[in-house]
Amino acid sequence: MTDLLRIEDLHITFATDAGTAPAVKGVSLSVAPGEVLALVGESGSGKTVTARSVLGLLPATATARGRVLLGDGTTEPAEDVLTASPVRLRQLRGTHAAMVFQEPSTALNPVFTIGWQLTEGLRAHGHGGSKAERRALAVEWLDKVGIPDPATRVDHYPHQLSGGQKQRAVIAMALALGTRLIVADEPTTALDVTVQAEILELLHRVRTDFGTAVLLITHNMGVVADLADRVAVMKEGEIVEQAPVRELFAAPSHPYTRDLLAAVPVFGEGGHDRTPAPEPEDARPVVRAAGLVVDYPGRLGRKGFRAVDGVSFEIRPGEVLGLVGESGSGKTTIGRAIAGLTRASGGRLDVFGEPLDRRRAARTRTGRIGYVFQDPATSFNPLLTIADSIAEPLTVHRRELGAEAIRARAEELLDSVHLPRAYADRYPHELSGGQRQRAALARALALRPPLIIADEPTSALDVSVQAKVLDLFTELQRELGFAALFISHDLAVVEQVTDRVLVLHRGRVAASGSTADVLGDPQDDYTRRLVAALPVADPVRQARRHVPSLDALDEGVTSA
Repeated sequence: MTDLLRIEDLHITFATDAGTAPAVKGVSLSVAPGEVLALVGESGSGKTVTARSVLGLLPATATARGRVLLGDGTTEPAEDVLTASPVRLRQLRGTHAAMVFQEPSTALNPVFTIGWQLTEGLRAHGHGGSKAERRALAVEWLDKVGIPDPATRVDHYPHQLSGGQKQRAVIAMALALGTRLIVADEPTTALDVTVQAEILELLHRVRTDFGTAVLLITHNMGVVADLADRVAVMKEGEIVEQAPVRELFAAPSHPYTRDLLAAVPVFGEGGHDRTPAPEPEDARPVVRAAGLVVDYPGRLGRKGFRAVDGVSFEIRPGEVLGLVGESGSGKTTIGRAIAGLTRASGGRLDVFGEPLDRRRAARTRTGRIGYVFQDPATSFNPLLTIADSIAEPLTVHRRELGAEAIRARAEELLDSVHLPRAYADRYPHELSGGQRQRAALARALALRPPLIIADEPTSALDVSVQAKVLDLFTELQRELGFAALFISHDLAVVEQVTDRVLVLHRGRVAASGSTADVLGDPQDDYTRRLVAALPVADPVRQARRHVPSLDALDEGVTSA
């Protein structure tokens, strides 16, 4: 046997109150030394459950059969994880296979330093010698994965590191025991495009410098094109297609794979032919900001933080303005300021022609702004049905309509977002992520507002679900003519749905103008770097791209 990992006829079921639910159905795949295998598919396809079986991390309600063999059989026999004892599983984890989770903030313990957590694995497996020697190893590994000033950062806590640095630290922990296989479950999904590019570069180095194989779980086809050697496509618990990455992208054989690739927004082929709704010549902007400043006060004697610094822009009637930038650039703060959820510290912000700092302006905004939040799972009250959630704005602001008319309006809104009326009496947890986000859009439109603020509305969705939600958003915007502020860090999505774009960098405007001009022919260095960092869902193009480094990783690090 030459494969580091071989999964043979794996079946996994879960015990539920309604009976046995199959999650994985006869999956077989392998990963060779130094190879990157991408396991792709929509949420619920079984890819994460398959990945967790490699390290024996399935919950007690799961039943697995088949074989999950770890080891290449050269220095020692391959071992079946499914039949290994708990003691043996602890020995295999970290040395034979290690896991890199999606969200580094939840994978790290907030009360221990990065160095302590890195050396914990060394202590548990009897590696590294003395305490001083283990600390030296921790510093060495932090340096190897590209964390600046590792001798200092080794004593930092997770909250003192940026998102990219935390993910690098997690990868260092995975490599420290000499593992030959890393299972990376959506390792870049929670990161901005620029930090994502840096982590992808590190994962390339993991293979070339350390000879480590990677089982990559993702729904981002740009990441697959950048990193993978082979691809396995999962649907409803089954592998429907396996092929080398270039072959799969060039000539996918299964209809589901073709649909998956067709749903990927391709940067450079966006909707520049969008025609905004016509506006009267004397129409005033829906939103006008001039030198907008938003400060967050410091705590415990610390200096405050300026999130937005002198930003000016307009949103015209019927126009979709894109707001892009990295985390911490001020995107969400601006959206919240327009909605009156965050107080402006300086400059001028007019919404519907009224200065936002007037109490009377708050009344004029009531019911005229719809808000679509990033995570549809947390933006609904779990105790309310979908119909009640959609109807809530009407119940609060249009009580005179009566219960019957409000219910009828809620059902009309379900129709408008292409959800069956039978879903009206379901609860949020009974809908998929895409269905919940459609319902969130219906709720935002309940009062027919002239302005919609959409804050990362598709970042938590799979690529095929994302495509449907974007098509729906565009369809409704053209039909109803509302203006919109579309906040996102995904340039391909912004290119597809917006008329103009504002690029933010550290709270200031880096570029602004029509989407075609700003993203199609960027003039400033920062926007060019954003565009260069975006992975393209084409392995041939991606192989030719050179991603320049952005700001040093140590920038944006908070102090203890």
